[in-house]
Amino acid sequence: MKKIVLATLAIVAVTASAWAQTAPPKPDEKTLSDAYTYLLGRVLVIRQEHMDRRGDGFAYNAIKYNPLGSADFVNPNFDVAYFEAWLAADDRTPVLLEIPEIKGRYYTAQILDEWGEVIANINERTFPSKPYGKFALVTPGFRGSIPVDAARIELHGSKAKMLGRVEIKGDPDGAVRLQHQFKATALGTPLIAPPPAITMFDNTELIGVDIFDDVDARLSSALDVAPNAAEMQQKVRAVAAYVASGKEARAAIDVQLRPIISQFKEAALTKTAPYVNHWLCANTGGNYGANYRLRTAANYAGIWANTPSEVVYFAGTRDANGQPLNGSNSYVMHFPADKLPGSVADGYWSVILVGVPDYRVVPNALKRYNFNNHSPLQMEADGSLKIAIGPKPISGIPESNWLPSAEGKPFSLTFRAYVPKVAAQKCQWTPPALSKAN
Repeated sequence: MKKIVLATLAIVAVTASAWAQTAPPKPDEKTLSDAYTYLLGRVLVIRQEHMDRRGDGFAYNAIKYNPLGSADFVNPNFDVAYFEAWLAADDRTPVLLEIPEIKGRYYTAQILDEWGEVIANINERTFPSKPYGKFALVTPGFRGSIPVDAARIELHGSKAKMLGRVEIKGDPDGAVRLQHQFKATALGTPLIAPPPAITMFDNTELIGVDIFDDVDARLSSALDVAPNAAEMQQKVRAVAAYVASGKEARAAIDVQLRPIISQFKEAALTKTAPYVNHWLCANTGGNYGANYRLRTAANYAGIWANTPSEVVYFAGTRDANGQPLNGSNSYVMHFPADKLPGSVADGYWSVILVGVPDYRVVPNALKRYNFNNHSPLQMEADGSLKIAIGPKPISGIPESNWLPSAEGKPFSLTFRAYVPKVAAQKCQWTPPALSKAN
């Protein structure tokens, strides 16, 4: 009997020792921060696909032509006739994209993958040999045929997001006519997988430990072209294994994530790209290489960023004293005569005011949300330009130059330079810092 008891204890000891050796270790703070930030980039795109699918009349391979002035999405662009679509193909079914000939105004058909990486911009600058016409979008493993008059573009997977823009340029009717000449058609019936299930969340309360549930489905649903994808995905799986090891482990990670999430939200607007003159100069967007933190920040603050050859984004969340922008305050943005916004954009420029942290426009009685190179702005006598920002007009600055803010609410500004010149691409030029008005 004694031998049996001793044998049983030995088995238990061996089993416990084996379990201790195989139990996943608790991740350190850096591993957890890296894994969370990397995976959040994908989950933000998954969230956007779920949100888009809930829209009226949604269908894959069907273009949604947004009405001019539509503001019900993140960081809207009021300078263009805007349209979008989720494109879905399979190994035997391409998607045919048709683009009209456009002259004398900015346009692009921007195609992105499911991590927010730009696959292509179709326009006269990037596709000079075929700036319009038919384009066949195919999967990497495509085995079918495409129309003889269509140019082949390989996607990174079976799905892509397309964003189209046609500059209004003082001719809204003409822009709308061109907008509706963009067409997308699946040449068959592709098999379309739904986006992975996630717990929905907003930018105020970002997803927490739930992000590490079912990570294999989330990671395998879309190819990541980043050179460090394998390394980062191993970190994600290591954290997920620890989270799944028990309730105590899950609770510990949930607590450990809180400061990491707070730090990410702060860094997203001040530290993920060059921070010059109190503006974040996003001059490496669209294609991120190994910089997954910048990619996730772009997906968080204004999803579907484009490449710097198309546009440089300047994000302003602080005033000239480094204080967060507050809708109760009044500010002045003063462009010197030799540094006007039009001097750095061969396409066009614009600046828009959005609320934080939803990054949507702030309602106001004037329905005035942005300015651009076609706005009726009045110049100063010396050729400089002053833009007033605040809850009411500022004395000494024309009301036509006033961009309204909401009392008591934080906001940010997004300045866009389309087809930017080298000075903007290198962050040698930035908008002026916002000076607080008396």
